[in-house]
Order: sequence, then structure tokens, then C-alpha cells
Amino acid sequence: MPSFDIVSRADIQEIDNACTNTRKEIEQQRFDFRGAKWSVDLDKKEKTITLSAEEGGKLEALKETLTKHAIRRKVNTKFLDFGDANLAGGGMNKRVVKIKDGLEQEIAKDIVKRIKAMGLKVQGSIQGEEVRVTSKHRDDLQTVIQNLNASEIPVALQYVNMKSD
Repeated sequence: MPSFDIVSRADIQEIDNACTNTRKEIEQQRFDFRGAKWSVDLDKKEKTITLSAEEGGKLEALKETLTKHAIRRKVNTKFLDFGDANLAGGGMNKRVVKIKDGLEQEIAKDIVKRIKAMGLKVQGSIQGEEVRVTSKHRDDLQTVIQNLNASEIPVALQYVNMKSD
């Protein structure tokens, strides 16, 4: 029976490249950051990026530059969850960016609910951090992909392991 899996996997290496490119641009091209304290730190284990700067305006510029480089590296910005700016020690402003990786249970349930609402002869089942979709007809699976891409889901979706018997 034809099937595929719906997943949400962030490419940490591409996010690391976006952080590196952000640092390079700030160091080499942004004269408004000369002599200012700032940092862009990626924690791969915790899956977070910490942006810090002396002023709120500079913190916002770091956010915009990181977003721009993520888009250039073909990283969907739905993977980046920008937290609120907070005052940190030493007069620094700090913003933690969480990297969304994997489907949360409630989002997976919402995807299965949307699939059932389509009225097709397809079956969606949650398996850990992914949703497996099966059907007797490959065309129904293509319709599910098109409908999910057109819907407003708060995470980036990828479709993997397409199998047809």
C-alpha cells in the first residue's frame, strides 16, 4: 500500500552556516556595530540560538540579519521561534531563538484531523515525531500533500519515505 511520512526536521548544519554568515556580515560590513558588544551563539545540543547586543535596536538588527541569512541558506523560518527580548546582566539585551525540530504531539494530532477532514480514503497515524499517511491510491497521497502545503500549519513540513507497492 502506498505511503509516506510527514516530518519536521531542521537542518542544524544550515542553521549553523546562517549563524556564521550573520557573524561575518556584522563583523565586516556593519559599521553601526563597530566597538559594540554583541554575539550570536548556537547551542546544537539545546537547539537554541542566543542573540545578545548592547541596545535593543542592535538586537533587532541581529534578528533581521539572521533571518536573512537563514532564508539565503534555504532554511524555512518556521523552524526559528524568536523569543522575547530580555535584559541580561551587564546592560546587555538578549533574545533566545528556539529551533523547532520534530512534530509536537498536538500539531501531529491537528495534521491527522486535517487529513480525515479531507474526505479521502487515506489513513493518518502518529508514530513518535512523525505522521504516516497510507492509501490504496497514490493520487490521494498527492492530494493530501497539496492540501497540507496550502493550509496554515505553524511548522515546516517535509514529506519523506514515499513508498508505492
